[in-house]
Amino acid sequence: MTRAPQKRRLETRAKLLSTATAIVQDQGYSGLRVEDVVARAGVAKGTLFAHFKDKDGLLAVLIGEEVTRLLDGMETAGVPSDVAELTARLAPHLDYVAQDRVIFDLLLRYSGTTADEPDEVVTASFTRQVTLLTGWLQDMQAAGEVRRNQPPALLAEGIQAFLNHVLGVWFCMEHENEARPAQALEPYLQAWLQPPG
Repeated sequence: MTRAPQKRRLETRAKLLSTATAIVQDQGYSGLRVEDVVARAGVAKGTLFAHFKDKDGLLAVLIGEEVTRLLDGMETAGVPSDVAELTARLAPHLDYVAQDRVIFDLLLRYSGTTADEPDEVVTASFTRQVTLLTGWLQDMQAAGEVRRNQPPALLAEGIQAFLNHVLGVWFCMEHENEARPAQALEPYLQAWLQPPG
C-alpha cells in the first residue's frame, strides 16, 4: 500500500511533468523556463528542484520519454529491407531532434557520447538505439543488403556518428534551402553500409 506522502510526491512529479509538457507544446523546448513551470503548477521552485536537479534534468525526462516513444515505433516496424528504408525508420527521430537545438544539445551531453554528464534515461535510450540498429544490421547482413566486412555493432555506432553529424550541420546552417536531416543522412548511410563491389 502506498503511503500518502509518497503518493503526493508522485502526483506532484506528474503535475510538474504535465505542466512542462504543455509549455513545451506551446513554446518549444527552448521556451521552457522553471519560473513558468512552477507558476502554472502552483508549487514553489524548491519543489521542482526536489524532483529534478535542474531545468535540464526536467528536460531530460521529457526528451527521454519522447525518444523512448520513437524507439518503440522503430522496434514495432521491424527490420528494414534496405538502406533507404533504414533511413526512413530513422527520420522521425531526426525530425524530432531537429525541431529544437536544446534537444540535440541535451541528448549529446546526457547520452555519455561527450563524457560530460550522463543521464540514466538518455543513456539507456542511446544504448537501446545502438542495440536496435545492431540487430537490424545483423539481419540486413544476412540478407546481403549491407556490407559484411565489419561487425554490426561497429556499423551501428557509425550510424550514430552520422546521425550526430547531420544534426550538428543542420543546427549550424540556415534551414531554408537545406535538405532535412534524413535526406542528408541517406548518402552517408549508402556509402557506409554499401557492400563492397
